Amino acid sequence: MAPALADPFSDSSALREFVINEGNGVKGLSELDLKALPKQYIQPLEERTCMSNVAPQESIPIIDMSNWEDPKVAKSICDAASKWGFFQVVNHDVPVHVLDNVKDATYRFFRLPAEVKNKYSKDHSSSNNVRFGTSFTPQAEKALEWKDYLSLFYVSGEETSALWPSVCREQVLDYMKKSEVVIKQLLQVLMKGLNVNEIDEKKESLLMGSMRTNLNYYPKCPNPELTVGVGRHSDVSTLTILLQDEIGGLFVRENDGDNWNHVPPIKGSLVINVGDALQIMSNGRYRSVEHRVVANGNKNRISIPIFVNPRPADMIGPLPELIASGEKPIYKQILYSDYVKYFFRKAHDGKKTVEFAEL
Repeated sequence: MAPALADPFSDSSALREFVINEGNGVKGLSELDLKALPKQYIQPLEERTCMSNVAPQESIPIIDMSNWEDPKVAKSICDAASKWGFFQVVNHDVPVHVLDNVKDATYRFFRLPAEVKNKYSKDHSSSNNVRFGTSFTPQAEKALEWKDYLSLFYVSGEETSALWPSVCREQVLDYMKKSEVVIKQLLQVLMKGLNVNEIDEKKESLLMGSMRTNLNYYPKCPNPELTVGVGRHSDVSTLTILLQDEIGGLFVRENDGDNWNHVPPIKGSLVINVGDALQIMSNGRYRSVEHRVVANGNKNRISIPIFVNPRPADMIGPLPELIASGEKPIYKQILYSDYVKYFFRKAHDGKKTVEFAEL
């Protein structure tokens, strides 16, 4: 139960108990109809989204995948990955009903009672591969983020059947499986753009050897201008495949300045972004880009990213084909699990993680 005080969460231990220990999450806070945002969520001024820095006309590229092998389409994918780090794909091979089903399943999970969701929290989950949580790294953050999530790391069908929540298991698996076609098409095009013309089993494993899907829930917020849904960061993945709902709120930083571009929701589209691992493997040719999510004062929002990653035990660095052709490496070889641990040890801080891999 929430404490019945005028400002029930002035004490951080009361907030922690309600949000984290009892499993209510920020969804639980949102449903209390608080008149003001708890102070623990108030971001420093420089981290709040200043709408005067939002570029009104600019938008990330939208690419039609129906003829993905066409050289013009391939060029537009490679250009988008190098100039923007973000693009949307339409007319891809993931059926719309698969996308709708996984969105419905996300709402189903977050509608579960707190005590049921709490079985999957850090303190109670039987596996690190299934994690219900809130914010990003609460123990490292000066200010918390206004988001709950369920993170599902795919290991095997057997583990999935045993450990993933039954209300969303089949739908998430179907979304991941159907998305693999698009992931492989994109990686084939992006590798060809680096003159890596064959993706053998070893290379495929390096590029997409592990996958994690997050179900993200951003509840409506009493003072959205004071906080963030997700702070500035780039992803540690090879690629991220994002399904967002119709609400909007994802912003991408322009590569050459302080402006931010809104990523408009397009029914049936998937948002693709380059992660740090691909930036490192492409020796900087493809660029991971900072992005953030704003909080919303009127509506709940969901998004469902698939993080396509190397395996934890893989060494990542500039691909040997690039170095063999005479390129000077700008990144060292690094154990992928070390890179990921470094990312999760700290609060979101823009693109600072990639400096960890620089020579």
